[in-house]
Amino acid sequence: MTDTRTRLTADLKTAMLARDAERVGTLRMIQAKIKDADIAARPGPPLEEAALTPVFRSMVKSRRESIELYRQGNRPELVAKEEAEIAVIEAYLPQAMDDATLAAAVDAAIASSGATSAKEMGKVMAALKAAHGAALDMGRAGPLVKAKLA
Repeated sequence: MTDTRTRLTADLKTAMLARDAERVGTLRMIQAKIKDADIAARPGPPLEEAALTPVFRSMVKSRRESIELYRQGNRPELVAKEEAEIAVIEAYLPQAMDDATLAAAVDAAIASSGATSAKEMGKVMAALKAAHGAALDMGRAGPLVKAKLA
């Protein structure tokens, strides 16, 4: 088992002992999502540590989309539930870059790739991903790269 999987199991046991039903539910949901991703990766081996980050990011993204819908539907109790789930999931994500660091990384990737127009955005994104990997949120980086190349 990887570090994240071991940590998830330990956190689940702690939450169960504390009788924290909401946290237990969220942690079980995370484990189920990881298991689904492992099954989808078959016949190969289970996902490695770095491959879990996109799984967590997609879980957070779907909850943020749900929050917007719940706000439009005036359902504050469901908004609170989704926000609590996001907080638990984000604990397993690598530390995200702050805005200044992200801007500096984008500038460095543009310089190293030699991109001059928005048509070359793919080169810059590939350079960013290669240099920063899981610490980089591509959803935040994409619009910034596009703006700087425009």
